[in-house]
Amino acid sequence: MLEIGRRELLTTAGGTLVAATVGAKEAQSARPKKSILYDMLPGAMADRFMLAKDAGFEGIEAPPLTNIGECEKMRAAAERASVSIHSVIFGGWGAPLSSAEPEVIERGMASVRAGLKGAAAMGCDGLLLVPAVVNAKVRYADAWKRSHANIRKLIPAAQEAKVRIDIEEVWNNFLLSPLEFAKYVDDFKSPWVHAYFDVGNVVRFGWPQDWIRTLGRRIRKVHIKDFKGGPGLGTGGEWVNILDGSIDWQEVRKAFEEIGFTGYMTLELGGGNAEYIRDLSRRLDKIIGAA
Repeated sequence: MLEIGRRELLTTAGGTLVAATVGAKEAQSARPKKSILYDMLPGAMADRFMLAKDAGFEGIEAPPLTNIGECEKMRAAAERASVSIHSVIFGGWGAPLSSAEPEVIERGMASVRAGLKGAAAMGCDGLLLVPAVVNAKVRYADAWKRSHANIRKLIPAAQEAKVRIDIEEVWNNFLLSPLEFAKYVDDFKSPWVHAYFDVGNVVRFGWPQDWIRTLGRRIRKVHIKDFKGGPGLGTGGEWVNILDGSIDWQEVRKAFEEIGFTGYMTLELGGGNAEYIRDLSRRLDKIIGAA
């Protein structure tokens, strides 16, 4: 029998413990980060950030504030709670960059520029943008051409603010396949325009894991919500709590692991009390493989 001295045994055990600890830390840092919408949290500003931290969230997605003083207050509250404001859920529905009306475009462009400045003041690195809206009056091809041209004009403002423009796919009758989404982003040829992928938004007509694998590293941020229904499941459908819908979360997690996604996954659901927020955090742990 091989004899090992006590000092050697302790050294070996200590080395194993250190290796295990380092491995655990590496695994933790390699997983996606947990985030939640600011508007989902109850209470005053400081209380919201403290609850997010206490519930296990690492990040917050802020509303589109443009008053720099308010932005700085928000950032200070986040820093006191040791939570990052990583993104602004800006939108783009009010004055679509695909509009045929010059005054609407002008208003939309000014709004995005102000949003980028506000995002920078809050310490964000991304701003969620709905790029276009297709409807009976706006043709798909025109929406593509106009929105692309207008977003390109916004790239210098994004670069100056050091805030990316992250394009999201929503129910706007636009970017209806992962191949289109990938091309739309690629055509900018800019590090300041990437993809914001919403897992729930594609369930009605596609499979999130397919979109994730196609978009790959273009995805910089993710929205998490769940939908009951989808292809092959009949018409209609409804929004439900995460883990209660039709999404194959195991396959979704596998797809995110394949593309090496370790950015923020932000819950986008209705708000609620502290108990509800903590339950959502536990559910999100199961999705990202932390539980």
